[in-house]
Amino acid sequence: MKAVLANYRQSPRKVRLVANLVRGKTVEAALAELALLKPVAARPLLKLIKSAAANSGESKDKYEKLVIKSIRVDVGRTLKRYRPRAFGRAFPIRKRTSHICVLLEAPTP
Repeated sequence: MKAVLANYRQSPRKVRLVANLVRGKTVEAALAELALLKPVAARPLLKLIKSAAANSGESKDKYEKLVIKSIRVDVGRTLKRYRPRAFGRAFPIRKRTSHICVLLEAPTP
């Protein structure tokens, strides 16, 4: 039961802050917590966890008991742009992206 979001246009550092909050929790608890969080990364993570749960093939009342085994946020492609600065110089701007992978498992009795 896995779901992947590639090239999400937010820096991995900011996404990891939100991902660390839900790692190891049940899907039900993670969805409840993400729904109330303010950071922008919470919404895509919420949708990704729902997608991974739907990929499990379980009914809705059963998939809420699944546990987030791992949630990994890796560095994606970096878009390089330049900003003009004084005296004809160019200042680099790095627009970072993230790859997010969520893996769910059935709870152990």
